[in-house]
Amino acid sequence: MSRLPRALSAGTLVVLLTSAAAWAQATAAVNGRVSDESGAVLPGVTVTATQTATGFSRSVSTDGNGAYVIPNLPTGPYQLEMSLQGFRSYVQTGIVLQVAATPTINAVLTVGSLEEALTVEAAAPLVDVRSAGISEVIEQERILELPLQGRQVTDLIVLGGAAVQAAPNNKSMPGSVFTGVAGGLSFGVAYLLDGAAHNNPYDNLNMPLPFPDALQEFRIATSGLSADNGVHAGGSVNAVTKSGTNSFHGSLFEFVRDKRFNAKAVFAPLGRDGKKLDDGLKRHQPGGVLGGPILVGRLFFFGAYQGTFVRTTPADILTKVPTAAMLAGDFSAFASPACNRGQQITLRAPFVNNRVDPTLYSPAATSIARQLPPTTDPCGDLRFSSPQHYDQSQVITKIDYQGSGSHSIFGRYM
Repeated sequence: MSRLPRALSAGTLVVLLTSAAAWAQATAAVNGRVSDESGAVLPGVTVTATQTATGFSRSVSTDGNGAYVIPNLPTGPYQLEMSLQGFRSYVQTGIVLQVAATPTINAVLTVGSLEEALTVEAAAPLVDVRSAGISEVIEQERILELPLQGRQVTDLIVLGGAAVQAAPNNKSMPGSVFTGVAGGLSFGVAYLLDGAAHNNPYDNLNMPLPFPDALQEFRIATSGLSADNGVHAGGSVNAVTKSGTNSFHGSLFEFVRDKRFNAKAVFAPLGRDGKKLDDGLKRHQPGGVLGGPILVGRLFFFGAYQGTFVRTTPADILTKVPTAAMLAGDFSAFASPACNRGQQITLRAPFVNNRVDPTLYSPAATSIARQLPPTTDPCGDLRFSSPQHYDQSQVITKIDYQGSGSHSIFGRYM
C-alpha cells in the first residue's frame, strides 16, 4: 500500500473512532420493557422512535425478555410507537429527550388489530432510573429567560446545585469560568459541546460556549458518573448546539447598556457643569439565529451570530504616581497610617526615618517619573480617564444530515 492511501485510511479510522465516541455522549437513549395485559413479556415487538421536528426515526425489536434499547438519539421531541401482530399499536407522544438522558418507557399492549392504536400523551416529565449520578438539565427556556450578566451562559452552571463560581482569571480564554462542582476544583470539570471535549488545554477550563440563543440546553452532572465521564472527577457540563428542523425558525435581538441608565461612580470627578462625570458606556449586543431544512427530512442548517461592542471611558481609574515629596526623598506621608489603612510603615535601609537621599535614584527612572501627571494627594493617588474599546463576534454554523436510521452526520463551526 502506498503512503497516500495508507495515510487516508489511518485518518479515516481516527475520525470514525473519535466521532463515535463524541456522538455517544451528545445524544440520548430510550429503553423499557413491553408486556401484555397479563404482565407477560412480549418479544419481537417493533419499537420506533420518531423525532417530530425532523422526521428522523429509528426502529428496534424487543428481545426475549421484552426489553428494548434505542441509543444515540438526537435530543428533542419524540413520538414512540410499538406494534406487534395480534395487538393494538401503542403510540406515546409528547416525549422530550434531553442531552445524555436515558429514560425508561414501559408499555402494555392490548389484544386487537394493528389498525387500532392506543395513544398516550406524556405530560409528566420522564424519570431516568438507569443513572446513579446527580444531574440537572438547564433547558432552553431558562437559558433565554433568566437574566445573564453579559449573556454569559456558564453563569447558569450554579443552578445545578453544589457548584460555586470564583472570579475569572484574566490570563484565561475569554468566556472561561472558574467553577467548582461538588467540592471539586475548577479544572476538574469536563466540558462537552455536541459530544466533543470542550476544555481548554492551557488551563483545563471551558472554552467559550455558544451564546444563549444558539444553545439548545446543557446538563450538569456529578456524583456517581458513568465511565464515559472519566478524566475529570468533579463533574461534567454537557452542552448541545441548536439544529435546524423541517420548518424555518429564527429570531433577531439587540441588548443595550448605556451610560444614561447607570449611576455615576462614587469617586468620579466633577465636570465643568459641577456634576459627576459618567463612564461613557455604550454596550451593544446585536445578533440573530436562523435554522431550517435544505432537504426536508434529510438535510438541515442552522446559523447564528452575536456581536459584542463596548465603548467606555471610565473617569475614575485609580493609580499611584510619585509625589513631589517622594521625588525629593521624603516618603513619610506615603508611609503614614493615612495611606496604609491605619498602620504606620517603617521603610528599611537605605531609608532613615522614611527618608532617602534622592541622589540614589536611577536617573532614567527619575526622568520618566517627572513626565507623569502630577498629583496633590499625599499618598500619590491619581484618578484619570482612559477610553477602552472591546469588540467580539461569535459566528456559529451547523449542518445535520440524516442518511437513514443507522447513519447520520453533522458538522459545526464556531
